[in-house]
Amino acid sequence: MLQTIKHFFDRHLIPGALEEGRSDGHAVQVATAALLFEVMRTDREIKDVERHAMTAAIRKNFRLTAEETATLTRLAEEQAEQATDYYQFTALINKHYTAAQKEQIIEHMWQVASADHEIDRFERTLVHKIADLLHVPRPAQIAARERARHSAREQTN
Repeated sequence: MLQTIKHFFDRHLIPGALEEGRSDGHAVQVATAALLFEVMRTDREIKDVERHAMTAAIRKNFRLTAEETATLTRLAEEQAEQATDYYQFTALINKHYTAAQKEQIIEHMWQVASADHEIDRFERTLVHKIADLLHVPRPAQIAARERARHSAREQTN
């Protein structure tokens, strides 16, 4: 995993960053994107609108170009496919992100889950599970879901 991440960041963002001890910062970006991918695929049907919501969240969070976003998304999908649990992702995020950043991840997860205008029970369960693993309090989870709903309403109007 680390070699693939190193190659991406050496090529696109910060040359030599991994040698300088900043690998966790880059790995946490992959971890965040992988969680967004997980919510997108949890209902066993990946829709274009969900993929668009995921890539938009990645671009917004990390201020990446379209090419960098596509590469990070591919890396995240590969890592999610290989993962046996969510701990490898949530541990990195818990170590490096503030409470507000974690809440923003949950908001983006709700945006991805609701992009197709239907949140099924598997998506809902996954978002709640990840929020708990990220130690996001229930009121903050609810606020994140409401912001995602509000954002979706604005986009449809």
